[in-house]
Amino acid sequence: MEVVNNENTTDVGETEDPTSQEVDDVEQINTSIANITEHSAEEQETTKDTDPTSQTVSTDIQELIPELTIALIGDTNSIEIGSKNILLDHDKQTSVEPFSSKLYDLCGRHISVINMLGLQDVKEFPLNQGIHAFLLLLPNGQYNNHYSSGVQWLEKAFGKGSLSYVMAVVTHEPDENCENALRDLKANSRFEEKRYHTCRRNMTDEKEIIALLEKIYVMVSENDPHCYSSKMFVENKEQKKHQEPSSHKEERLDSSVSHQDQRVEELEDNAEEIQINENPVREPDDVEHTGKTDDSIIKEESEPCLVPSAPDKDDHDYLDMNMTGNKNEHSQNISEETENRKKQHQVDTETLLSRLRLEDTFQQKLSPAEFLKIGPSVKQDHETSEKDLAHTFLQRLMMLDYRARYIPVKQDGPGLSSSTTIPMFDTVETDESDLDAFYNTCIDRDELKLVNVHPMDVQMAVFHCSDSFLKQNMITKLSQCQYALPLLVPDPVTMDVEFPLWTFRQIRKTWKIYQTKDDSSIVTMKSIPICKAQTPMVSFIRLGSLSVSKSQLMNTLINERHSTFFHRNCPGSTKSRLLMDGVAEIAWYCPAGKTNDAFTDCVAFCNLHGDALLFEQQRDVLIEGSSINVVLVPTLEKGDTSSTIITGLYKSPKPLICLIVNESGNAVETKNGKYKMGLKDKSQSDVSAELKRIIGNILSGPHKSFQLEVMAEVSAIKVDEDNTLCLEGKCAAMKIMNLLQGMDISKIKDTFLRCQGKLWHEWCRINKEQYQLKGHIEKEKCKKQQELRSIRQIQCTASCSKLMKLFIDSLSSLPSTEKVYFLKWTQILIDALSTDDLSSILQSYDEKWSEILSLKRKHDKSHLLKSKQTELEDISNKFQSATFGFEHIFREMGQVYEAHKSLQEQPEEVQTDWSKYPELAAELMISGHPMELMDGDAGHVPLTWISSLLDEVIRKLGDQKVFVLSVLGVQSSGKSTMLNAMFGLQFAVSAGRCTKGAFMQLVKVSEEMKKDFQFDYILVVDTEGLRALELAGNTTLHHDNELATFVVGLGNMTLINIFGENPADMQDVLQIVVQAFMRMKKVKLSPSCLFVHQNVTDVAAAEKNMDGKRRLQEKLDQMAQLAAKEEDSDAECFSDVITFDVQNDVKYFAQLWEGSPPMAPPNPGYSESVQDLKNIILSKASQSAGVTLSQFKGKIRDLWNALLKENFVFSFKNTLEITVYRKLEVQYGNWTWDLRSNMLTIENQLYTRIENGQLEKVELSYLYKEMSKTYEEIQKDMTTYFDDNRDKEMLVQWRGRFETKIKEFHDEQVREVKRKLDEVLQQKKARKKLDDQKTEFEDKLLHKSKELAHQLKDQTKDEEELEKHFNSVWSGWVSELTADIKPIEDIDLVEDQDKIIQELGIEWILIEES
Repeated sequence: MEVVNNENTTDVGETEDPTSQEVDDVEQINTSIANITEHSAEEQETTKDTDPTSQTVSTDIQELIPELTIALIGDTNSIEIGSKNILLDHDKQTSVEPFSSKLYDLCGRHISVINMLGLQDVKEFPLNQGIHAFLLLLPNGQYNNHYSSGVQWLEKAFGKGSLSYVMAVVTHEPDENCENALRDLKANSRFEEKRYHTCRRNMTDEKEIIALLEKIYVMVSENDPHCYSSKMFVENKEQKKHQEPSSHKEERLDSSVSHQDQRVEELEDNAEEIQINENPVREPDDVEHTGKTDDSIIKEESEPCLVPSAPDKDDHDYLDMNMTGNKNEHSQNISEETENRKKQHQVDTETLLSRLRLEDTFQQKLSPAEFLKIGPSVKQDHETSEKDLAHTFLQRLMMLDYRARYIPVKQDGPGLSSSTTIPMFDTVETDESDLDAFYNTCIDRDELKLVNVHPMDVQMAVFHCSDSFLKQNMITKLSQCQYALPLLVPDPVTMDVEFPLWTFRQIRKTWKIYQTKDDSSIVTMKSIPICKAQTPMVSFIRLGSLSVSKSQLMNTLINERHSTFFHRNCPGSTKSRLLMDGVAEIAWYCPAGKTNDAFTDCVAFCNLHGDALLFEQQRDVLIEGSSINVVLVPTLEKGDTSSTIITGLYKSPKPLICLIVNESGNAVETKNGKYKMGLKDKSQSDVSAELKRIIGNILSGPHKSFQLEVMAEVSAIKVDEDNTLCLEGKCAAMKIMNLLQGMDISKIKDTFLRCQGKLWHEWCRINKEQYQLKGHIEKEKCKKQQELRSIRQIQCTASCSKLMKLFIDSLSSLPSTEKVYFLKWTQILIDALSTDDLSSILQSYDEKWSEILSLKRKHDKSHLLKSKQTELEDISNKFQSATFGFEHIFREMGQVYEAHKSLQEQPEEVQTDWSKYPELAAELMISGHPMELMDGDAGHVPLTWISSLLDEVIRKLGDQKVFVLSVLGVQSSGKSTMLNAMFGLQFAVSAGRCTKGAFMQLVKVSEEMKKDFQFDYILVVDTEGLRALELAGNTTLHHDNELATFVVGLGNMTLINIFGENPADMQDVLQIVVQAFMRMKKVKLSPSCLFVHQNVTDVAAAEKNMDGKRRLQEKLDQMAQLAAKEEDSDAECFSDVITFDVQNDVKYFAQLWEGSPPMAPPNPGYSESVQDLKNIILSKASQSAGVTLSQFKGKIRDLWNALLKENFVFSFKNTLEITVYRKLEVQYGNWTWDLRSNMLTIENQLYTRIENGQLEKVELSYLYKEMSKTYEEIQKDMTTYFDDNRDKEMLVQWRGRFETKIKEFHDEQVREVKRKLDEVLQQKKARKKLDDQKTEFEDKLLHKSKELAHQLKDQTKDEEELEKHFNSVWSGWVSELTADIKPIEDIDLVEDQDKIIQELGIEWILIEES
């Protein structure tokens, strides 16, 4: 093979001509490859003698062996395969081409490229020659996760030796930059900077490919050997085989059930053999009962055990050694047996993960991003194949469907479905043979293998295969489903026990405590993050094998209607269980503050699964941390296997309850705090009632408290929060929290977040006033803009708080994973900080409110009551200002940015990199973090900030198409809960006005679903509840109407959420929205809506409400026609403005809770309704083209500016109110004109009399008397109008105001006429006086003129100078003579005209348009 070599290559740095540069690079690569080829050839010769595969290579093929072989690995989305792609122009996986023609054309060398992108497993080496480089392709923006997973895959497929041949290549779109990639990848310990490259995703740039080949040459030249050979691959495979047990992987699936059964049997073999001797008859096994049944004994006899067990005669000694720690001659056997069990457990775990298709995710963990996307719909009532079981479980759990544990399974093999038909024995049809077959207890050996995966193994497998953030989401959802949560979890590989404290951090429990004091009942509410809750803990453990279910008994103590702990009688339970043995679960009982509560305060219940004799570490931790220990044993005898533990617990000062399964007898207190009770011949309800009584009595006295955070200090167990990345995130968050410690929470925003609050609210008020200017508009507008600029300057000066500096620094500098930890920790710590303060405020509010109610019952109207009411109002205001959350920090970022952006300058004393804020926020938004769209406190959209934020999102993602889905509804109607369940989001939810303003969040459409849609993302907009009780009067009306118009206008579809069956409130709001849209003629809108009625219990609600739906349609159409007439629009019905089909766009939801909170789980019917609604939304969305992000940005701007100009319609409840009010204003204009006309007549008459000298004084009483007749007539007309009008119920709200307005207008007219006539009289008197003094004035002026002429006689002869001097003196004389005469006022005709028009009730916006 000819090698092209050029010794006269020019150094790159010396080259000026780009073409020459490229040629030189190619020649340098050619030289390098030639050297590598020679070395590779030597290696191939050596390999021939040792590698049997190399012998099969023919001479012809050897001639085509390329000089350099490159394998592409990683994500298929990281490269755009096409004919112009230099590196890869085909999509055939593991297809080995002789060499790449494009690379040959580029550099003249034979280079082979193997496509291994997206491969799950590599069973054979792809070709006989070696691989010089594995190019790990990483998509821009996701490089960290893909790098870790790619390296793990390579190590698994080819062994550790292959890692020396990895080159990381970050691919990007032409308009993207990946400047942060190198910095972030450096956080990986295995990453080497010199083996890193970036290039375009389409790989069409020759310079980039040449630079890449150059780096590959450097890497290959450094490696020894230069290539990864097939021999190394075979050695890696052989090494793996030696590490595995003798059983082959091919046999694992078939033997998985027997392996699991054997493992369960081996874990308890010695202890249970003793129990079998004592109790030969026992019930079937379950999730916590791992002893042998008759079936398992048969199985053991017919199938040899893979792990040897100890001889029967040594069983008792073995148990004694295990309990006491004494060593004897069997210690070596025990050690070997433990090691064998561990290996077998690993084999079984691999088999389980393989069955669930989770084998790749055990190392490369599942993340929340994989579930925060629009994927195929989850079918609720259909069987799921075993391979999809884990993903289906997680998806249904995210939708708050507690039946996720009980998914029916359909397996690929015959006869493996959970709904398999019952087998029939093939026998001759005779009575005797039928009878024999019926009595025959033998079951086909194959039938024993047909066992589904245990439901709790599915849960724990998903738990082990999830990253810490998905684990946290998963445990939070399990808690909402009222399930027990993993507290102590053995690692399935190392068996080390871990305490997953991090997973509990987002859980908050709320309960009420009922107390009786002084013959009065007091109910106290507590709402605490569960990690900080100090509660008693009752631990349940079993020693040995039992015939009763411990978990089922515990469920009766917590919630008799719900399986908090999974037990043997739950659907899907099987005898084989793998991952739950040794797991300790915890659940909390939360009282509702009622007299029938099982316990008066919150109590934690802990359940150790499996035999506690075998899990010493977990057992000791629980015994040490618990307030009460409950032990279940088969019998209670001295000298048996459990006696040592029982003795220790009995001597301990902690209360002990011993439940003896195989003995009868009532509960007996043998010693203070030590109880025993037999369970034989007792019903479960009796046992439960007795246990509640005993536990209640013990907890009524002094007892030890349990707290999750304190448990983390136990040295014997590993805590997940000790992870380095988690600690770094927490450390950064703690720097912020250290600033806030000891501060009154209501002062935090004023101290550290000064750009919002009063400054921002004042700016919003002035900005809105800009659009409602009156009078001298330009002058007023200039004044307003100056005020706005002044506020921005103050904001700039206040923008560099220490809190914001720490937050921005952490957000900018931390790598991606640590950044997520930092954000999570910050939110957790802020919530915990506000919990104590808010609880104390609520407690004060409750006490003060009780005092006021007491005074009111006594009919006390003294000063004390008013004083108490004032104090209560102060507490209420403090509560409103005490809210401090994550959204306030992001709001501050927005205000700092807007202030600096509007001024385009930065004060010298302030140093903030404000221009980077939108980029930081955009990264979070892309990753799934909700961003505030409308400020809930100020009721304003920060347009500059939102526009820049969306610009950055567009820069990073491209101008993607989105489908905007918004939600609107009254307060506490379940809007956020519905969105969270539908899309797996995490909007804040609780009773009351939890969400404030509007938030937007991006949800990606998965690749497999993109073919069905014309957009790439769904943008979900969540809003605060309308008709909030915190807002009062006209404020809430205007705010709600403005918010509704904005949200409906933005969305391609709006979910109108209604609590119950009555849509009255939302019906009113929609009328205002429609009328507002009609007035916004310049804004192009095309919204649609879908009504969702929540908490409707009647299954036939849709059918029964058909008449109601018809009336709703008619009402909306009628109001739309009325509004169209008012606004001169051609719309004829509601759907002409907002697309709506009353037959298909009204849905009914079941109630959220299945029972009464706080212990009620979510209703499964609710999650079904959510899934159905999601399918409907996606079906409608598939017909929509959506909008681009840039169009969405423009729509926000246009819509908000239009809303700022609109002020009239938002003050009304509905369209009919607007119409009635306008009619009233027209009538008011008629009344005022009658008064004005009458007054004008009187004024003219009196003016004539004054001019004729017939009147010298005008009396007010005279004017009132003259006006009385007209005024009384108008008052009668008003009374008739308000009393007899058909809309009198609606008019009554304005009656008082308009009666007052008429009276004030009448009085003002009288006073104004008197003022004018008084001026006329004064002028007349002044004229008369002037006439009387005319001669005197003439003489004075003549005398003064002569004096002036005499003075100026000899000074000048210039006529102009004389005239000028005379005029100045003359003005002084006139002023002196007329000093006591009032001048005539300037008349402003325009102002008087505007004032009169407004008094007639005409809107200012219409005056401006005219």
